[in-house]
Amino acid sequence: MKFGRRKRDDIEVADAVAEDAVVAGTTPEVDIATDADADLDEVDAVSPTDKSAPEDRAENGPHDETEANLVRPYVDLGGVKVLPREGLHLRLEVEEGSQRVVAVGLDYDESTLQVQPFAAPRSTGLWHEIRAQIADQIERQGGRVEEVDGPFGPELRALVPVVVDGSGATDGARAARFVGVDGPRWFLRGVIAGKAAESPDDAAEIEELFRSVVVVRGTTPMPPRDLIPLHMPKSTQTAV
Repeated sequence: MKFGRRKRDDIEVADAVAEDAVVAGTTPEVDIATDADADLDEVDAVSPTDKSAPEDRAENGPHDETEANLVRPYVDLGGVKVLPREGLHLRLEVEEGSQRVVAVGLDYDESTLQVQPFAAPRSTGLWHEIRAQIADQIERQGGRVEEVDGPFGPELRALVPVVVDGSGATDGARAARFVGVDGPRWFLRGVIAGKAAESPDDAAEIEELFRSVVVVRGTTPMPPRDLIPLHMPKSTQTAV
């Protein structure tokens, strides 16, 4: 009886998270990463690189949909499924020109986590090459960045300029962490802002949230670095 009641409670939380999802424009951090992707597309040939992921990724996430065996309800967003929890607010970030969803924003514990899933080669990774392009973009825009060894492997900790709307001028900077994990035929990029970026030692909740994401690569052939399609929340379902 207790198990059944808990499952109903989990479904209610998942439904509430899905129903409260909002649509917004992209953040400066996502724009920086997108510009870095565009720069990489202009490179004629990129040498294959090793995958970058925690040693325990298959056990503790982020998971591929074939690895996830959890029975708790997930919110289906297409290329990713999100494990809801009390206090989690969901935001779908939409590209202005195309009006397509290009990132999923998760607001939780005074922090924000933005995730983007990409197609990737089966045997090589993307994070090592993309990370360098992001760092270059941040510095070109007047920000500061350093590479450190974080809980998911190499990550970028940056101060990103805050652009004043419409003027192009900047007003200070805000902390951001750019993280990435190479999985089986996919790459998951995350941007962490707020408390978990300003105080990385106090970021366990948001890092666990990133770990809980399930990536849905699908079987459709896609070129490496193409965004796996995202969409508005569908009905709550389990991870598999």
